[in-house]
Amino acid sequence: MGSDDTDTEGGDQQGRSKMDVPSANATMGQPSKRTAVSKRESNKQTIITTPDGKKLRRKIKPRKKEGENNAMIKYGSLFLLVAQMVGLVLLMRYSRTSAVESEDKQLYLASTAVFLMEAMKFAICLVVIFVQSGSSPSALYDELYEHVWNSPFEVLKLCVPSLLYTVQNNLLYLALTNLDAATYQVCYQLKILTTALFSATLLQRSFSRLKWMSLVILTIGVAIVQLSGSGDKHHHVASEDEASRNRMVGLVAVLCAACTSGFAGVYFERILKGSSTTLWLRNIQMGLPSVIIAYIGVYMKDSMIIAEKGFFVGYTPLVWTVVTVQAVGGLIVAVVVKYADNVLKVFATSFSIIISCIISAVVFDFRPNFLFVCGASLVMASTVMYSRPDTRRRKKPILPMTMSVSKGARKSSLVM
Repeated sequence: MGSDDTDTEGGDQQGRSKMDVPSANATMGQPSKRTAVSKRESNKQTIITTPDGKKLRRKIKPRKKEGENNAMIKYGSLFLLVAQMVGLVLLMRYSRTSAVESEDKQLYLASTAVFLMEAMKFAICLVVIFVQSGSSPSALYDELYEHVWNSPFEVLKLCVPSLLYTVQNNLLYLALTNLDAATYQVCYQLKILTTALFSATLLQRSFSRLKWMSLVILTIGVAIVQLSGSGDKHHHVASEDEASRNRMVGLVAVLCAACTSGFAGVYFERILKGSSTTLWLRNIQMGLPSVIIAYIGVYMKDSMIIAEKGFFVGYTPLVWTVVTVQAVGGLIVAVVVKYADNVLKVFATSFSIIISCIISAVVFDFRPNFLFVCGASLVMASTVMYSRPDTRRRKKPILPMTMSVSKGARKSSLVM
């Protein structure tokens, strides 16, 4: 045993001495394998020594700081998220109320707008897959044949979220017809509550006490906002009975939209687990039944009006802008969320509520009262609380017992 230990130590010492002593090749200008390439950097150029002994000079390219790039991506993502959240809601609200103000204009049909939006999203996804396939029609055909025609059960499973998202989009038009933009932004945060409830039910996901407390605060904040009675100029022009009735219709529409959004999101997440299909192909699989369902909904809901006044009744450049922003904005947000962390989403939600209130006050003569401010503050605070990561308390480790034997006596001691 002792001889083995001494041999090992001696071998280590010899090995270290060989490594410490420079080789003859290194002293003669020929670098060893360990020092094959050495770099000496100056301010503007780098001298690289090759294994052959040649010296090459290369200019150093100015490197961009990673922190600046990350900051640009984060701020760009924040801007796009806020612009989509605020812009779509305000444009949709203005398009639904501007036709009511003038007697000459005809209000466009929400069902046709949803159908056109779904068709536009489907076309955009087809273009993206076409480009990703090398701009080859045959490659695009192969992708669609494999993931759509040869995957009927996958498409059938995605009919559930397709139906729910189509219903949700129709409900959002109904909500923004009866609620002002700021109240809608606050109340629609109930989708956090519905998503958490469906996640706990369907995905067996557990939440901390802080998250449950934030959900309770969120519900209280939305209730205060609804009871505040704040509204824009369209709310104040109507009578009290009509205004309260409109707010009730808008609140029910927002609640149903939040439920459909929460269930569809959790169901979609459950389907995506363990799947290797790309996001754009999933959008194709879900977009095809969405277009069909939306087209059926058009003629089930508004067939009489379409037969009398036409499919594009009430359409203006503003309405086409709303449809485009809703179609393109949803896909942009799906890509941006990939680069946005959870904190950024919370800031985007809070900023969207504040900016919606400010713009609504300027454009729509929105008049928030004290109750609305308190309720909106509670909603934003609950969003921040819900986004905080769970901090689990670590249990104090049980100190292991070690057994030490000394001179035949067996002793136990704690490792401190």
